[in-house]
Amino acid sequence: MALSIKQMMEAANQIVPRIPPLKAREMMSQDDVLVVDVRDAPEVEKDGKVAGALHVSRGMLEFRADPESPYHDKSFSREKTIIVYCASGGRSALSGKVLKELGYDQVYNLGAYKEWVESGGPVDHVIEPGM
Repeated sequence: MALSIKQMMEAANQIVPRIPPLKAREMMSQDDVLVVDVRDAPEVEKDGKVAGALHVSRGMLEFRADPESPYHDKSFSREKTIIVYCASGGRSALSGKVLKELGYDQVYNLGAYKEWVESGGPVDHVIEPGM
């Protein structure tokens, strides 16, 4: 049976808790937390990212997170707490579900980057080449 995106989102949101920016900031003060921005590169270049976040576009997440993948990023560890976010919370919810399926137990959805910025969360701005 084929699933709709609505059904996929509902399933992801049941599995991956959504946390507000304040809770994310508290969690990020610990050493064993990885914040992952799953937006596309042009979004990050335009708007910046959560300070200290690792940018991995949604399309590459499984490859970067799976230790068996030749594209594995060593920043990912199943012992860490992972906080994912995107522009609105949809891609991060689906990303969180995938991370759970890959064996990551502590995964949270920060949701929308805009909410982080509006809450006064620290941001890293990408510097344009040549500037």
